[in-house]
Amino acid sequence: MSKVIYKTEEQIEQVRESANVLSQLLVEIAKVIKPGMTTLELDALAFEFIKDNGGTPAFLNYHGFPNSLCISVNDQVVHGIPSNYIIKDGDLVSVDGGVNLNGFISDSAYTFGIGEISKEAQSLLDVTKASLQKGVEQAVAGKRVGDISSAIQEYVQPYNFGIVRELVGHGVGLHLHEKPEVPNYGKRGSGPKLDKGLIICIEPMINAGKAGVKFWDDGWTVSTVDGKLSAHFEQMVAIRKGTPDILLNFEAIEKVLSEK
Repeated sequence: MSKVIYKTEEQIEQVRESANVLSQLLVEIAKVIKPGMTTLELDALAFEFIKDNGGTPAFLNYHGFPNSLCISVNDQVVHGIPSNYIIKDGDLVSVDGGVNLNGFISDSAYTFGIGEISKEAQSLLDVTKASLQKGVEQAVAGKRVGDISSAIQEYVQPYNFGIVRELVGHGVGLHLHEKPEVPNYGKRGSGPKLDKGLIICIEPMINAGKAGVKFWDDGWTVSTVDGKLSAHFEQMVAIRKGTPDILLNFEAIEKVLSEK
């Protein structure tokens, strides 16, 4: 989309309903994801769950994407295509999904550590998720996109992880990708102003090694240049005065994971 779309209160609530379905889907995935499953099995679960809850998968057939979820494993950064890959103990599995509910779009991602993961993998997950929260804290009316971007960058840099630059967060709600772009690096006080009624996806994509990525011949999958791990977390935030309105949080997902 070429211009920023500000939402009414009614539209924000409709997007929140879509986000609720997506949140419940991620909770269902958290319950079942385990070694021995294929990524296609998770994709089939998502398709049925979204349909059963009155929505359609926002990713399916988006610019020709063949599935309901993007599932990116280990060194894959984003946009991995579900396949017969069998999930293994120690894998990092990023699950990125979207729901279209009555014309209102939600989009979120969570990276799951499967079974016993390495210390480096756990650190990568912790830092990426924490950087997302640093970005979300800046998502209030009167700030600028650069305030979000720089908060993420400043948090990640001391860990010497790579911050992906080719892929960014974005506006969302009436379309899957709207203006403005929300990079995960930048200068405080720069970029478009954040005003009430804007809904954005903030989504740090952080690599254990170099920041560089490579784009696969399948037209979708993006992986790290050095084969090292990558993590991706994404939340939707409605811009308001004073405090961010997080439309999809991870509390229910993490409750399930803590009980497994």
